[in-house]
Amino acid sequence: MPSSIITVKNLVKKYGSFEAVKGISFDVQEGEIFGLLGPNGAGKSTTLEIIETLRQKTSGEVMVDGFNLDKNPNEIKRIIGVQLQTSGYYPGLNLVQLIELFCGLYNQQVDAMELLDSVNLREKAKAQVKELSGGQRQRFSVATTLINKPRIIFLDEPTTGLDPQARRSLWELIRNIREKGTTVIITTHYMDEAEYLCDRVAIIDSGKIIALDTPDKLIDNLVASGFERPKEMKLANLEDVFIHLTGHSLREA
Repeated sequence: MPSSIITVKNLVKKYGSFEAVKGISFDVQEGEIFGLLGPNGAGKSTTLEIIETLRQKTSGEVMVDGFNLDKNPNEIKRIIGVQLQTSGYYPGLNLVQLIELFCGLYNQQVDAMELLDSVNLREKAKAQVKELSGGQRQRFSVATTLINKPRIIFLDEPTTGLDPQARRSLWELIRNIREKGTTVIITTHYMDEAEYLCDRVAIIDSGKIIALDTPDKLIDNLVASGFERPKEMKLANLEDVFIHLTGHSLREA
């Protein structure tokens, strides 16, 4: 069995009298894609930001690859990659220059063109982030999480707003990253995305984990409870039709 690379025990986060995270506990296994799902305000982003050392917890214990969040936050920062939003990049620099900047910040040597190749962006090497399409921006954002050669990366709703081709392209990129040994933690509001990508998911609501298992097991449990869809499911959905008719290839300016 894979070992746990992240362990969260009785995590609590309070803002005054409001309890955003209510004593949640879970493990993330090394080498898996783990999803945190929940409605807006459920506490999933707060939980991730605590693990990422970006937000202070109120109580509880967090261990990341053997490092205690309270005692070794800098060690944790060295082994994780966190997805940046577009606003996090210097607008006057092109993609190669941004990669070189991050390499300097992380004290890492990375072949910029090889990294851009890995996310299918070689032809945009001299472009600025503002000149990229939505899908290209997200792929570059994922690429920047890999610069410090992290053991774990955190992706916050990485495919929001993307067209079907760009969305599925990013799915395959995330799977490829995992295949190379990196653990991936992802949040998403797309349940089909979670079902396709995640080995396990934790569903959070009102600051508590209300379910945690593989997508298949959670679905089987629901069906076993007597749940039936009001409409018979077909073997394909409208997105499958769209992809089939327009092709899988990315169409980017």
